[in-house]
Amino acid sequence: MTMILSWIEFMPGRQVAPHVCVIFSSETNEQKLFKIASELLHTEKAYVARLNLLDQVFCAKLMEEANKGTFPVDVVKNIFSNISSIHAFHSQFLLPDLEKRMGEWASTPRIGDILQKLTPFLKMYAEYVKNFDKAMELLKQWTDRSPQFKAIIQEIQSQEVCGFLTLQHHMLEPVQRVPRYEMLLKDYLKKLPQDDSDRRDAEKSLEIIATAATHSNSAIRKSDNLKKLMEIYEMLGEEEDIVNPSNEFIKEGHILKLAARNTSAMERYLFLFNNMLLYCVPKFSLGGAKYTVRTRIGIDGMKVLETTNEDYPHTFQVSGKERTLELQASSEQDKADWIKNAELGKRAPRWIRDNEVTMCMKCKEPFNALTRRRHHCRACGYVVCWKCSDNKVQLEYDSNKMNKVCKDCYSILTGEALRWFIVFCTNVQIEAAQFTGSSIMCGFLQYCEKNKPLQKVWCVIPQKESLVLYLYGAPQDVKAQSTIPLLGYNVEDTESSNTFRLSQSKSIHSFTADNEDAKQRWLKVIRVAVTGEVPECPQTNGSSANVMDNNNTQEAGTDST
Repeated sequence: MTMILSWIEFMPGRQVAPHVCVIFSSETNEQKLFKIASELLHTEKAYVARLNLLDQVFCAKLMEEANKGTFPVDVVKNIFSNISSIHAFHSQFLLPDLEKRMGEWASTPRIGDILQKLTPFLKMYAEYVKNFDKAMELLKQWTDRSPQFKAIIQEIQSQEVCGFLTLQHHMLEPVQRVPRYEMLLKDYLKKLPQDDSDRRDAEKSLEIIATAATHSNSAIRKSDNLKKLMEIYEMLGEEEDIVNPSNEFIKEGHILKLAARNTSAMERYLFLFNNMLLYCVPKFSLGGAKYTVRTRIGIDGMKVLETTNEDYPHTFQVSGKERTLELQASSEQDKADWIKNAELGKRAPRWIRDNEVTMCMKCKEPFNALTRRRHHCRACGYVVCWKCSDNKVQLEYDSNKMNKVCKDCYSILTGEALRWFIVFCTNVQIEAAQFTGSSIMCGFLQYCEKNKPLQKVWCVIPQKESLVLYLYGAPQDVKAQSTIPLLGYNVEDTESSNTFRLSQSKSIHSFTADNEDAKQRWLKVIRVAVTGEVPECPQTNGSSANVMDNNNTQEAGTDST
């Protein structure tokens, strides 16, 4: 409904002054849902264009040069990981599905069912995100080492299609995409009526996508940290070896150093990391380095004490094995921040009061009494939700007992990133029996991943999700042990009897069938699925067969079709 208001303002002693009409527009709930779905499609198109740039431009041109022997092919493969598979899925499946749905929105106004198709493929993102640190490291290493490698990247970055952004910037896009889906789905569910037919699919999608987004957000923070380390590295004249994933930047800032022999205070600059404090002297030059490191003080054994000085307020002392410094902060709050960060875990923090915040101080999600309650980080005192405080470390001030801390303090105190608990791709809650009855291929196989021991698993490629291989412990299990998104995998028929292998980047999956005929039927289906095409049911003895052989049929309790 749209309401147009117009008026003429009368003021004493002045002529009548006409005013611009003010338009208030009130969107219906249906219009808001359509708007969210349209935004999903619009951002998906932009995302696919970015994936194409990574896969078909950066990766393709670097691979072309690598095949000439200029630099190792494995370097390019390890940098771009499984980007080709991610690109293929979004360009060939998710984007066309969204375009089709928006074209028929009047009759089918829903997106939850389409986004649910994304969830089995989140494992591809897990692999990409886990490899992200190594990719950034290799990218920097070979840009410095190989002039040809650097020239190709710079030439592409200068093109208009690249938006004059760096390759690192574009490579962050897949990491950021999953949290984007989470945000849009949350907004969609807020507008969706409780009794809407799409609610169940949308909620199911959000539950799995939100788990994946947690890990993507951790990778984004790590990426931001590495960018910051690079900035500091350049500010220090590229002389300090600080660009390392184990280094966590905490705080930086101007400080005054009190001289021991006189009453003067000299301007200095501090960089605080999880493992060291860099005490620097400013360099007044037109270009190049901005600071010179005077002293590097290790965090181990370092003590920070408040001091009192009649002439200089806000002072504190930093004492380490290498040196003792008496410093003056710009304010009492600045002093408290330096002491708090330098003494993280070594002294009890001041807890932020519950009534001082309405949302988690880390993820910014609003608190509520049921699903997102308040918790305090025992290291920094921040008020956070349970998701952001699901880590424990030993705290020195509490006799090295294990305490619950927020994710940032965990990362700083341990010197490592959060582990990747890929719950969303190892616990897919779809019943095996539900898939077995309408599958392209199913049956028992012996399976092992990398060097793990062999185990017997019930394997299913469902008709509804023909590009995903589901692995169950048994034919009637209600939850899959794991899934393998087949798109982009290399298929190898090994010399070993009845064995075949799937490999992609660092993922290697080996399977052994009961006989050669069964192996060839699995290979026929999988070789089609990895290309993105929908495979047909294999033929056995003149008829299509979902189940591999008679032994499997009897054990599964199903009939061949």
